Amino acid sequence: MEIRQLRSFRTVANLLSFNKAAVKLHYSQSNISAQIQALEEEFGVRLFDRLGRRVQLTETGVQLLQYANKIMDLVEETHAEVTGGKEPRGSLSIRIPETFGTHRLPPVVKEFHSRFPKVQLNFITCAHEGLEKDLRTGLIDLAFLLAESIQTAGLAAETVGFESVAIIAGPDHPLAKKRIVHTRDLTGETILLSKVDCSYRKIFEQILEQEEIHGYNRLEFHSVEAIKRSIMAGVGITVLPEIAVAEEVAQKRLVILPWSEGKIDVATLMIWYRDRWISPTMKAFMEVTKKVMAQADMSHTPVATGKRK
Repeated sequence: MEIRQLRSFRTVANLLSFNKAAVKLHYSQSNISAQIQALEEEFGVRLFDRLGRRVQLTETGVQLLQYANKIMDLVEETHAEVTGGKEPRGSLSIRIPETFGTHRLPPVVKEFHSRFPKVQLNFITCAHEGLEKDLRTGLIDLAFLLAESIQTAGLAAETVGFESVAIIAGPDHPLAKKRIVHTRDLTGETILLSKVDCSYRKIFEQILEQEEIHGYNRLEFHSVEAIKRSIMAGVGITVLPEIAVAEEVAQKRLVILPWSEGKIDVATLMIWYRDRWISPTMKAFMEVTKKVMAQADMSHTPVATGKRK
């Protein structure tokens, strides 16, 4: 496998045309076809389906494209570094929880993009499953989790902030009328849980398990906004970071329930693969993130373990 073959493959994949790729790369179309054929023979798979004059990536081709993008970005970054280029370039793929992406990330992106405009940032919705593998293989460069800790030996993590998590309901929900809401009061409730904010929901579910609360209806959502709107419509209750509902609480469209257990403080963890080389581009993003997060108003005193207050 040669760099020029990967460059040709990526160009064909992006343009979905052998002819257009040949024009862009100043090769003959037969040369492009020969390079793609060599890759297919090396891997023993088809990378494109030929549909008349059109081409389409196969499932394996889509997978290879992810690696090809990372390899080509690394080639460009290495060239700039070795030849004395000082400005980070290339791209970073970063996995983020929705709450972090909505409420904490924008000032980080603004600062980073203003300083390093040649770097392309690709953000992917958070999912705890497969995190270690994707970081190890380089499919993602960096990840953020709202969690109490990360316990995978191959991963390194640094805490860049904390979030308070609370039980949320609509103002007309029966539990909103109670002076104190005990965990046992959640029995029989419909609880909406996020699949995109990852680990803090696991802490909440562990609390329910410890208190032997099993008789509740669980609905799972891929959108925090969908959860909030469903709660406002009276569907049930949820558990979310306070920052995610601050506006709605201020407008009295949502309320924070006075849970007898108190709030849950979870760390915002920045995570990377321990044995992987940290490129100048990735290092720059990590430093900007730490700087901007340190300047944010995170003045409450959190419990570092992520346990209940």
